[in-house]
Parts: sequence; C-alpha cells; structure tokens
Amino acid sequence: MDETGETTTTIEQIAEQCVAVRLRLLTRAVTGIYNRALRPHGLTVSQMNILVAVSCMREAKPREVCRALHLEKSTLSRDAGRMHRQGWIDRLPGENGRTSLLRPTAAGRKLLQRVIPAWEQAQHEAIELLGKERVATLRRAATSVRSAKTAV
Repeated sequence: MDETGETTTTIEQIAEQCVAVRLRLLTRAVTGIYNRALRPHGLTVSQMNILVAVSCMREAKPREVCRALHLEKSTLSRDAGRMHRQGWIDRLPGENGRTSLLRPTAAGRKLLQRVIPAWEQAQHEAIELLGKERVATLRRAATSVRSAKTAV
C-alpha cells in the first residue's frame, strides 16, 4: 500500500498478470501454427478466414466481413487487395457505387478445398498445444465477446 492506504500496482504485477500480453502470446503461437500449414498454398490464416467468411456469405460488403471477423477496415482492405490480385476474390460494385461487394472466385473456392487438410493438421496441432478444455474455454470466451460486441 502507498501512503494513502491504496494498493499500488507494480510493474512486476503487470508483467505477471496482464491479460493482453497473455492473449497476444497465445495468438502469435497459434497463428504461427496455421500460417506454417497454409504457407505452401500461398495463404495466411487471416486471408483464409476472410475467404471462408466471404464464401459463407456468398457476397459480402466489406463492413459485413469486418463485423463478422472483428477486423479493422484497413486490415480487410489490405488482405482483400492481395486476395483479389491472387484471383481468390472478386470486388464488385455495390448498389450505390460507393461500396463494393466481395465474392469468392472459382479459384478461391478451389483453394479453400485444397487447404482443408492443412487446416485440419493445424487445428490438431493447436488443440494439442492448448488442450481440449482450454480450446473449449476459448470458444466460450469468443462467443461471449462476439455477443457483447454485437449488442453495443
């Protein structure tokens, strides 16, 4: 406690307890697993998730993809540009000319089919690393966050 009687947070406590640091560590480790598995296909896990989301929606406004994946607009724009240049998604003019629509191409849908075994291997490795119980906890936490964000 300090001289006012209040508890003082120490730098050591932050280092030991920071939730953001722990989540970033997990994210980097798990992202690495998926990116190594997908690299032979020229794809990153971020791009794969965008392609999956767009494929599930069939046609999507960028803001819908951002909302579904909790992505920043700039992140989607950068990845979608690369994916368009690779021929995996098409950008179509929206109804008012100010927005665009994203749609998977035949090549993008074929790519998703080809990467399924690599994704399955990465999924298995990630579950092995974290453990089934922790993965279930992550799923529940993500559902909670998704519900909280959409309610705002």
